[in-house]
Amino acid sequence: MLTFIANIVIILLLSVSLAPGEIRSDDHAVETIKTEDGDVFKCIDINQQPALDHPLLKNHEIQMKPSSYPSELHSWALTEATNSMAQLPFVACPEGSIPILQDRKDGKIDISNFHPMANAGKGELTGIKIVDDIYGSHVSINVYEPKVKEKTADFSASWVEMSNNENTSYYETIAAGSVVWPSLHGDDFARFHTTWYGKDNNACWDHRCPGFVQVSPSVVLGGRIHPVSAYNGPQYEIHVLLFKDPKTSNWWLAYGKNKTPVGYWPASIFNHLKDKSNIAFWGGHLSGPTVQSYFPEMGSGHYASEGSRKAAFVRDIKIVDGNNMYVTPNIAKTIASSSRMTCYTVDKFGQDNDGMHVYYGGPGGCTN
Repeated sequence: MLTFIANIVIILLLSVSLAPGEIRSDDHAVETIKTEDGDVFKCIDINQQPALDHPLLKNHEIQMKPSSYPSELHSWALTEATNSMAQLPFVACPEGSIPILQDRKDGKIDISNFHPMANAGKGELTGIKIVDDIYGSHVSINVYEPKVKEKTADFSASWVEMSNNENTSYYETIAAGSVVWPSLHGDDFARFHTTWYGKDNNACWDHRCPGFVQVSPSVVLGGRIHPVSAYNGPQYEIHVLLFKDPKTSNWWLAYGKNKTPVGYWPASIFNHLKDKSNIAFWGGHLSGPTVQSYFPEMGSGHYASEGSRKAAFVRDIKIVDGNNMYVTPNIAKTIASSSRMTCYTVDKFGQDNDGMHVYYGGPGGCTN
């Protein structure tokens, strides 16, 4: 337990800051699309996207697709047969452009000054962690909408994180999955988000500051995930794949059963992660200035011991080895645990032919 907590405490700090100000996209919008949920996406010229403002990406040539994928996963068909796929909004930007979510004004608070290093230790992780040489990961994530206190900067995420801690002062990290964050969006929806922490010693989300290069004209970062799972009812999940391109060393994000390439984090924005990840985590992540005084829900909002259709899960977990092959994580190098077992639990941790799996979560509201 102590080893698990000590190794993840810096990871908890990485994923909670936002660049101040609005997302800049008006200047290069070629089309505006409004979804049924009321979200507004502007289609931006792919060569004018915010990522290319990064000082390390001057004259960067966009890689439009991965040079190759890891070897195929036979488990995806099995996952489809047992749970339904959640969906992102349908957005079809014109060829040569990408969708960028526009900020809403209603229901939000100012979180531009919320920085992870000023909130050390204010977060919780519950799930599976492995320490090994890792070049990618696939996971199926059960999607719920846990309750999070409004008018704070707190969020509750269910996702995959991949990190390199060779620099002991901070972890270089990428992450992607389902996040409920009322303070950012002014609603309680589960949304698909990415985040990263690079060698510029700064954390960021989606397109809110330069770094992540998007190539997909249809997969929307920050888009609502729908439908979501119901307690003791229908279960929905998303597939997320992170992997290092063996030729360019860029870290790709792919989404869904068809492994649609969304975009990538260029190797040049990392010192050590450009070589490999040496820590990966799958499960629930809470962060924000009040999560250790209010303790929001994680996962389904129920303890892991409640099991099937009641507790949230991550499953079909495979990692990518140095030969660009999917393998099941080495159980001897893996631990399933929680940074606060009195509030959030794990159960039924194990592995099968489809990879590794675990139930996790809790109702929050507990005391120290």
